[in-house]
Amino acid sequence: MTQEDPRILELRRIRELARQGGGDERIAAQHAKGKLTARERLNLLLDPGTFNELEPFITHQSDDEMGLATQTYMGEGVVTGYGQIDGRTVYVYSQDFTVYGGTLSEMQSHKICRVMDLALRNGAPIIGLIDSGGARIQEGVRSLGGYAEIFRRNAQYSGVIPQISVMLGPCAGGAAYSPALTDLIIMVRKKSFMFLTGPQVIKTVTGEDVDTEELGGADVHAAISGTTHLVTDTEEEALALCRQALSYLPSNNVENPLYIPPTDDPLRMDEELNTIVPIDPSQPYSMHDVIAHVVDQGSFLELQPEWARNAIIGLARIGGHSAGIVAQEPSMMAGVIDIDAADKITRFVRMCDCFNVPLVTFVDSPGFLPGVKQEHSGIIRHGAKVLYAYSEATVPKISVITRKAYGGAYVVMSSKYLGTDVNYAWPSAEIAVMGAEGAVNIMFKKEISQATDPKAEHARLTEQYRQRFNNPYHAASAGYVDDVIEPRETRAKICASLAALRDKYAPAPPRKHGNIPV
Repeated sequence: MTQEDPRILELRRIRELARQGGGDERIAAQHAKGKLTARERLNLLLDPGTFNELEPFITHQSDDEMGLATQTYMGEGVVTGYGQIDGRTVYVYSQDFTVYGGTLSEMQSHKICRVMDLALRNGAPIIGLIDSGGARIQEGVRSLGGYAEIFRRNAQYSGVIPQISVMLGPCAGGAAYSPALTDLIIMVRKKSFMFLTGPQVIKTVTGEDVDTEELGGADVHAAISGTTHLVTDTEEEALALCRQALSYLPSNNVENPLYIPPTDDPLRMDEELNTIVPIDPSQPYSMHDVIAHVVDQGSFLELQPEWARNAIIGLARIGGHSAGIVAQEPSMMAGVIDIDAADKITRFVRMCDCFNVPLVTFVDSPGFLPGVKQEHSGIIRHGAKVLYAYSEATVPKISVITRKAYGGAYVVMSSKYLGTDVNYAWPSAEIAVMGAEGAVNIMFKKEISQATDPKAEHARLTEQYRQRFNNPYHAASAGYVDDVIEPRETRAKICASLAALRDKYAPAPPRKHGNIPV
């Protein structure tokens, strides 16, 4: 029997040592918190058997006297490499909390930057599984420099390859800037949190008493700050959502999203849509229901559903085509656009444009939210972002006006002369500078005041104005909409439009970059 080469045996021993991370005791501690290890997470995220690790033997290069030199762990607190999701190559890094709490060192940054560079060169998405105590204090400025290297790549690679951050543990201090620069953030309740200054520092500086969950937990960033896009209850659900979200995006900015032959009939017409908008324009209805009837069944992945709920954004498939959905929710604040809604829509529109995802916009908004607080907080600047994003976007753009499209809200929400390719309106659409009552109050103020019965005269003039101007046919006669359609026809019309516009070519004027009003 041939004796095995001792060099091979040594390689196997070292490999196994690298796979152990911080060791059995720390792995057990990680499991005791209800958390998976870095490698277990990668096994769930990637297609089975496709992960190839890079630089597993790297260790820190510190010679200081803080104790690091005598505690060496291969891998430096992060597992990096590449694998596949649904057969598509992705590059990944997964921070290992069992090694120095996943803290970022100079060499950990080297590994992360290396895999990010490979992702860019090969036109593949980069996914970060975040679970880190922040910068490794013992390394001082070298760890800070490591973060800067990552941030720079996040910014430079933005819009070139999809970047997704899955938050599976803490992300405190400056470390939070890296996820904030990526396209999508997914968080886990009670497990992940993000903040720049922790509870102890806040207590010292401001006197406020707050815990980590209340300060920067998943629900806080989902509903209040708007920082995260998706929230789950378990790590397994977060990783599954990451796979789903990636399915709507191409691998890079020069590819189109995958077309998947639909199992849902592109010509399906749901009669419920014909009665979904109430006759009374003051009554609400659910735009979520409209979207559900139009997209391929079960395909809508709503992003940031708890933040700025008067606006809806999300990814879906329509007739097998990937599409970005933007809409107002008339059952929330009547679908009015405020500062948060404007920011929510803007970021999503720009992400879709980065990655060649067509935009389908459902419009029902009475305008921008009035008020001193909104004006003083910059509603003009924030509203201009929406205008900028739609004007800048060169992807196929389709809009459907379901009811109210008043004033500035009509203009910014993918109106025809912002470059939208196909504009539809339902018979219930009202396209005007403002609502009929407001218009009559301004135009006929004198006539109403002099009338024998001012109330009756106001009602008569309002109805007259509504019949003449607040209908889709007045706008259609001037070419502001391409067609007035039955609501039940919406899915078939959008499917046909997406197919026709798939090869749209509309290059932007040469420039370094625009100057969006941030």
